Amino acid sequence: MTRIRSEKGSRSRSSGSFGMIMNCLCSGEQLSGPDDLIFSDSESLATRDRKSELSSRVAAVTHRSHTNILEAESSLRETGGLNYEEARALLGRCEYRKGNIELALHVFEGIDIAAVTPKIKVTLARAGEHRRRRSHSNDTQPLSINSVSLLLEAIFLKAKSLQSLGKLEEAARSCKVILDTVESSLPGGLPQSFGADCKLHDIVSQSVELLPELWKFADCQHEAILSYRRSLLSHWNLDTQTIAKIQKEFAVFLLYCGDEASPPNLRFQMDRFTPKSNLEEAILLLMILLRKVSLKRIEWDPSILDHLSFALSVSGNSRALATQFEELLPGFINREDRFYRLALCYYGAGEDSVALNLLRKLLGNGMDPTCFPALLMASKICGDNRSHAEEGVSFALRSLESVDGKCDKLKSTSTCLLGISLSAHSKSAVADSERVTRQTKALEALKTAGKMTAMSDPIILYHLSLEYAEQRNLDAAVDCAKQMLNLEGGSNVKGWLLLTRILSAQRRFVDAETIIDGAFDQTGKWDRGEILRTKAKLQLAEGQIKRAIETYTQLLALLQVQKKSLGYGKRSFKSTRRHFDRNLELEIWHDLAHVYINLSQWSDAEICLFKSKAIRTYSATRCHATGVLYEKKGLYKEAVKAFQEALTIDPSHIPSLVSNAVVLNRLGNSEVVVKSFLMNALSLDRMNHSAWYNLGLLYKSQGTLSSLSEAAECFEAAVFLEESAPVEPFR
Repeated sequence: MTRIRSEKGSRSRSSGSFGMIMNCLCSGEQLSGPDDLIFSDSESLATRDRKSELSSRVAAVTHRSHTNILEAESSLRETGGLNYEEARALLGRCEYRKGNIELALHVFEGIDIAAVTPKIKVTLARAGEHRRRRSHSNDTQPLSINSVSLLLEAIFLKAKSLQSLGKLEEAARSCKVILDTVESSLPGGLPQSFGADCKLHDIVSQSVELLPELWKFADCQHEAILSYRRSLLSHWNLDTQTIAKIQKEFAVFLLYCGDEASPPNLRFQMDRFTPKSNLEEAILLLMILLRKVSLKRIEWDPSILDHLSFALSVSGNSRALATQFEELLPGFINREDRFYRLALCYYGAGEDSVALNLLRKLLGNGMDPTCFPALLMASKICGDNRSHAEEGVSFALRSLESVDGKCDKLKSTSTCLLGISLSAHSKSAVADSERVTRQTKALEALKTAGKMTAMSDPIILYHLSLEYAEQRNLDAAVDCAKQMLNLEGGSNVKGWLLLTRILSAQRRFVDAETIIDGAFDQTGKWDRGEILRTKAKLQLAEGQIKRAIETYTQLLALLQVQKKSLGYGKRSFKSTRRHFDRNLELEIWHDLAHVYINLSQWSDAEICLFKSKAIRTYSATRCHATGVLYEKKGLYKEAVKAFQEALTIDPSHIPSLVSNAVVLNRLGNSEVVVKSFLMNALSLDRMNHSAWYNLGLLYKSQGTLSSLSEAAECFEAAVFLEESAPVEPFR
């Protein structure tokens, strides 16, 4: 009982002493008398702060609530006293909570952080060591854990005060002191129960979140990225929600900061994937967050999927994005949205048939038959494939019905897609009258779409120009192509190429080469491949063989340089770009092979074909070039084998169909067989002048009156088409 009374007396004396200190601090008076509480650093507040500056600034704080005093007293109860830094920490906290930010900052700046930091480090290190050993040591610590918590909170509140006043870099440096101190003292992180009574965990957790934000808003992107990585890779014992929040904020910052950071140093994770760019690091973080959502460790956040969709789309990994949608558990997004997003992913990955099947299910009666974006996308996919063109017309008409009377812009898009599908559908028409009818409807639909947009939509103008060109209305095609280039400012390579091809169809080769030179100057160096190839074909059409070979050589050199640079670049467009470049290189070798065949330089032609085979073993174009080489040499049987091999690879390869018919006719094969190959070629391309010419020769050889009349019609068509044929197909 005596000991209990003694403890109570001691506690009351401590409380009274603390109350005296707080009243002194609030009133600006000095402690005096031998019975006043002595600070633990053997220096009183009166002797440490004799200037009237602090007293004048805290004069307004004359009435402290009893609750605040009791709270502060309990937090320092075990010390038995209050030193200068702790007193300032308490007073600064009170001012900060009242909203007196400038006054609180003035109080916090009076704390000698450089002096107290070593004491905090020693205290944390010894306390952590004691907890690991689960033993009690008689070694005295410079500070109590409660004092450490109070001082670290003061440093944190100082950083928050500086942030409120717009001094972001100073705030970041102040906040960094907390993390440096804790990390150097406890490399393994704070134990879960360590400092729970004084909220040390909360202070560290909030500091970990705050530091990267401060660097970010101070426009110090490199420091922000390093701070984010430190938050995630160091041992802070953060809760799952806090880690997820930091991961998401870091991923968003990496995606949109506009500054490429150096890759993270993950040497201790040798068996794991190490991101090599901002984009890869952001994708990794977002995929980790999605996995946590699937495991129900964090709540569902739809923005995670939105950011991941953007990142994977930019990187060209649409197939990987589709996998993420497929692995997402039901309930997070509705079924219709999942099907539409999956269709977008597969379409972006080049798997049009898979995308179309998904859209068919989505637009079925069981789901959402009037989904306008899905109808547009389905019509576009079908319009690019003549075998599905009729279905594309149906989807376009349904989209027009669903948007009727709502928005002219959407209606013009649907009408344009209707014209594209009708144009593709016309190519599969058997009768000429049916083909002409579909072409007329396609042209009317595209013209209507153009009128709806006042001829200000470059995409509609492109397709309208293309349709005019294919119907051999070349003057109108040129006007639309020029208008499209003006609207786009010459930024689209497709527009330059289309205008060049139309001018070449008008036999304006000089103008076409001028346009192609302008396109060369307006586009980036990696987009000049097709431009150079078109330029070489223009030179061949003008009979400038030597210049054309030089242009092809320049193009091959460009592709080699680009291939090397892609090895060191980002993965964002590597696979797509490499696939495009390989196809272009393949066609270049085939073009050169035909040039050397026409020059009767057989060995050079064979070298070109050998280079082509090294790129792709099975190629219908290469087999056709090989057949042409055999034909020029007089090896007709070998030529037929080569042409048949090409048709085995691609049954719709039109040059092989025509060449095979020519060689078979020369070998004396049945006219029925020869005619079947030529008619097959014309069913695929009614504008092929070579097929019409050879069909005319076949009719002429029959010698009958009716056959001679048909031969004349074929020759007439061949002459007209040859005179208006571009150096490359319009599409």
